[in-house]
Amino acid sequence: MVLKTPSVNYEDDPNYLDLFLHEEWVAKRLDSPHLIKVCNEDRQRTFLYTAVEYIEGQTLKQWMADNPHPGIAQMRATIDQIARGLRCMHRMEMFHQDLKPDNILIDNNNTLKIIDFGSTRIAGLAEIKTPVEHSHILGTANYSAPEYFKGEQGTNRSDIFSLGVIAYEMLTGKLPYGEISSERAAKKRCIYTSAREHNLMVPEWIDAALEKALQQHPEKRYALLSEFITDLARPNQRLLQ
Repeated sequence: MVLKTPSVNYEDDPNYLDLFLHEEWVAKRLDSPHLIKVCNEDRQRTFLYTAVEYIEGQTLKQWMADNPHPGIAQMRATIDQIARGLRCMHRMEMFHQDLKPDNILIDNNNTLKIIDFGSTRIAGLAEIKTPVEHSHILGTANYSAPEYFKGEQGTNRSDIFSLGVIAYEMLTGKLPYGEISSERAAKKRCIYTSAREHNLMVPEWIDAALEKALQQHPEKRYALLSEFITDLARPNQRLLQ
């Protein structure tokens, strides 16, 4: 196992400590081979820490740096595994909200596991007032759905957007809307750049699926992860019309 402790740099930050505790609470309620597990302990704690399973391997970000030109099949298999972990969360009405290559580990059996649940939103609980208010954007700007920058709450479609960014980046080595800063994101008018402009090997039907997952308005995206995964596996003629 690995012991995760709060950074001493934030020991007086109530927001940071609240999110640290929140992460363990969330992880204990999830059970999927594609989500990192928290180790249950019977002993009484004398300081703040979380014990999680040790995963020998590398982050998806590291893997992408070492494998800059993965094929369509590799991209599809990667996104499918991540989606399985997200689907477990969404069934519990939990939304990760900080999905990015740095928060995905690949073990020695090539199993992908989502980590870091500190930003996870839980439907219902999110509307309850707490002593600690989180008014800042919890995720990482380049992978965060546009609605976060407008002060709106995330949904499962927000996670689908982040998953779409990862798929796009795997195939092109680029971000669909370029580098995004939190300060400018709310005012920036973003236009989707076809993945085929960066990689002609990307079929039009996969590009169409990516474009739908990466729509700026949540209601125009996929409503379910399964729809996105299906459209990455075979052409959806309705998207090509």
